[in-house]
Formats: sequence, C-alpha cells, structure tokens
Amino acid sequence: MATMIKGSFAEPNEIRTPPQTRVEMVNLGDVKAARFTMQPGWRWSECVRPVVGTESCQVHHVGAVISGSMGVRHNDGTEIAISAGDAYVIEPGHDAWVVGDEPFVCHEFDQQAAAEFGRSAEASG
Repeated sequence: MATMIKGSFAEPNEIRTPPQTRVEMVNLGDVKAARFTMQPGWRWSECVRPVVGTESCQVHHVGAVISGSMGVRHNDGTEIAISAGDAYVIEPGHDAWVVGDEPFVCHEFDQQAAAEFGRSAEASG
C-alpha cells in the first residue's frame, strides 16, 4: 500500500519566531516543509545572525516564493532577487533582505532549512 502523508500550515507542528520572522514547520514523515514569513525591514544579518551566531546564513534553501520580494547576496558577492512565482536554490554562505513594503512569504522543502533556520546555536547543536 502506498504511503501518503498530509500536513497543514494552518496547524503546523512547530513555530519559530526570530525577530521579524515566522517559520511554520509541517512534518511529513521523513520530509519537513516550512513556510517562512519575513516582515518588511527584515535582514538575515540583523534578525537571525544574533540568534544563530554565524557570520552568514549557512543553510541550504530550496523553495518557491508565494508573495513579496527578497534580495540575496552570496559571500562571493553575487546577488539575485527573488519574488512571487520564482523557485530558487540558495547555497550556504549568504545574507538576504526583504525588498519593499510587502512581507516575503515562501515555502521551503530542504530538510536543513526546516530543521535549522532560526534556531539558536544551543538548540541546533
């Protein structure tokens, strides 16, 4: 018999709330899905770095943007902008920020992002 698993962001299994951030996690067996919401003015280096204690974001991200826009700068200086309707992969070693006055909302499916994003160094290690 095939296995099918359903979860709902209306009733997430876990919620994390670093400054100006909300991460809702849904457990789907061996897979985790996350809905990220970052408020206007959010910047990883200002809102999440103090929580996780790394110089840049060290999480691998794979997802799709639901609404809003975000700028991303990798440690090597390359930049991209992602917005509603875009799918993306972002490698570890970057900063990111919300662009404009609309919250940035995305769904992510990378196990590392769901497991670690916005968790303090003490909680994740």
